[in-house]
Amino acid sequence: MRLQKPNYMKTLKTTLSLLLVVILNSCASEEKIMGDYQLLPSPQTFEISGISNLKLSQLKFGFSAKEQDFPPLGAILKHLQKTDSESEAQIIYKIDENLDLPAEGYLLEIQNNQITLIGKDQAGLFYAFKTLEQLSIDAQEQDVYLPRCKIEDFPLLSYRSVHLDIKHHLEKTDYYYKLIDKLASYKVNAIIAEVEDKIQFERHPKIASSDALSKEEWKKLSNYAKERNIEISPLMQGLGHSSFVLKHEEYKHLRDDPGSDWAYNPLDPETYKLQFDLYEEAIEATPNGKYLHIGGDEVHTTGRGSGQSALELQLQWLSKVCKFAEEHDRIPIFWDDMPLKQADVYDPMFNTEISKQEVDKIWEENEHKLVDFLDQFPKNCIYMRWNYHSPETYGNSKAMNWFRSHGFEVMGATAGQTRWVLMPQRESNIDNIKSFALSSIESGLNGLLLTLWDDDSPHFELYMRGILAFAEYTWAGDKLSKEEVKSAYRHREYSSSLSDDQYAFIDGLEAPVAQWKNLLLEGNSRNYLMGNPNAKEKSVIELPDSKNPGKWSKKYADRVKIAKETVAKSDTIAAKIAQMKNLAKRNTYNLEVYEQVNKLVSFSNKAILQLNHFDLASNNIERKQALGELTKLNEQFSKLRSEFESVYGKTRILNKPDNYILDQDHHVHLANQSLSFDWQFYAEILFLKKLEETINHETISIDFKD
Repeated sequence: MRLQKPNYMKTLKTTLSLLLVVILNSCASEEKIMGDYQLLPSPQTFEISGISNLKLSQLKFGFSAKEQDFPPLGAILKHLQKTDSESEAQIIYKIDENLDLPAEGYLLEIQNNQITLIGKDQAGLFYAFKTLEQLSIDAQEQDVYLPRCKIEDFPLLSYRSVHLDIKHHLEKTDYYYKLIDKLASYKVNAIIAEVEDKIQFERHPKIASSDALSKEEWKKLSNYAKERNIEISPLMQGLGHSSFVLKHEEYKHLRDDPGSDWAYNPLDPETYKLQFDLYEEAIEATPNGKYLHIGGDEVHTTGRGSGQSALELQLQWLSKVCKFAEEHDRIPIFWDDMPLKQADVYDPMFNTEISKQEVDKIWEENEHKLVDFLDQFPKNCIYMRWNYHSPETYGNSKAMNWFRSHGFEVMGATAGQTRWVLMPQRESNIDNIKSFALSSIESGLNGLLLTLWDDDSPHFELYMRGILAFAEYTWAGDKLSKEEVKSAYRHREYSSSLSDDQYAFIDGLEAPVAQWKNLLLEGNSRNYLMGNPNAKEKSVIELPDSKNPGKWSKKYADRVKIAKETVAKSDTIAAKIAQMKNLAKRNTYNLEVYEQVNKLVSFSNKAILQLNHFDLASNNIERKQALGELTKLNEQFSKLRSEFESVYGKTRILNKPDNYILDQDHHVHLANQSLSFDWQFYAEILFLKKLEETINHETISIDFKD
């Protein structure tokens, strides 16, 4: 048997061919795709030059020459470890106080194999990591390499504060920690917490709600926030808005008007002793705060026969509380509306129709009313000019400039939520948030507050789009349009795959929610139902009468038309939310809350259509069928409410304590009208009660006819 000589050339060719296939396959599998990145707030400069060799899974070690600790890291970078070897590290980070950037500024550079983060200060370094986290989230989600890029970034407003209004309900405590993490990730650096009776006061324990957080719990929150560059300062209402104190029997003698729990008597020395006690405990509960917001808005003092004007009394009170704040190393913030009202220069701030000449004339005629008391305006106070819907008016800037021209410090306050029921309206008020932020930047102001009022108590998750818009415009200025902010919101909050307009649904839900408020009622009466027992039955819309078929449908033709359109919209929105829940990579809870809002709105509109169906029934058979559908509404609502409360209850404490005392509710705040969560559904409850009585009557009537 002869042995065949090996064919070396053939073997070599085969080997080279196989090697080439392996190389080509390897290159194909390592093909780099540029990801879709949307940072929020937008960096001042963001230059992408290519694709790095780094994926999130490769980021393992961080090095700091000065052994700087990592700032608090989000979940995406929580795995990072410190190393003593610069060559081993994928992330090099440091603080450089000589960096030619404003406070909180930073540089971020991603090269092929290494990332450099330099903060101007501790806050700047923290924000550099927050930006890297957003880039890492996007890269991981899309399974791509991080971009080669350079970012230079800093805020245009130094104080970017969000209002946390907890006077009518508390969230579960862990929600506040998660909220702080989220606000920090979007570079919000302050919270003004309107605490009222939600601190366990030690000097005046009866004022505290029994579910209030202890001062130690508040301190923990404050310290947690401070570590994430968020400063919590308290807002403790003084003079007016003081029902949380003056509703109690023990403090009625301090009322300005004995019959009203609204305002303190500014002439009684005991007023100040009590207020200072509350202020001091609020300061103790928020040890890292710089400010003490003393309230002071919407006050109408009687003067108690003193002969002093409302403006004089207001300024006497203001001087005393500002002195207290200064003695306790806090800068007082004061709502500026009352002096302006009392001097008759208030209305032009909100009138978009009035001309510049007319505004100037009003000021020319009335400015002396302020100037006469100029020496009594405290100099250590920040005068906060709140304007939620027309900050662009000449009258608004005129008022702010008056304070500034006389040496007073001024700050603006915009709103992401005012008196809107169930969810914010006006596209989350983005236009006005942007307007006030840009004018504050242009005017060289220190900062801006985003108020988020809990008066009618929508779920806090529904404020998020407005919060992100606020974060964008206060940090970055005029970089993104309103529509781009909405897209960025969906990208950051849900997924990069949901940034497209086809997934926009929030604006489409606004009109149905606005119409829902009084759909089952006569007039604008939802806020007045619980405070006026005699009007309850009259407030619910008339129901059909089989003796007069068609009359109801004719009377409520507009509502029937709206209901048909709204049900169609609600069905479309429901389908879109369901699709987004399947595609979202994060924050599906937020979508669950919107889903419940949509279901509640849909229920009321479907009830209108069923009433219409019953009213137009042409015979008793059809009428019985329609009546049977109406009979099911009670059970459907019970199921809906149970699900609604289950979803909201994941983060919110729904009911007030059993021993809680409701105040006189001067501003008819829905969330202030019952101990239970009934206030949210009270119109529906009354409607269903009236419907049940009608059904019983109609059933007897139809059976009798048969």
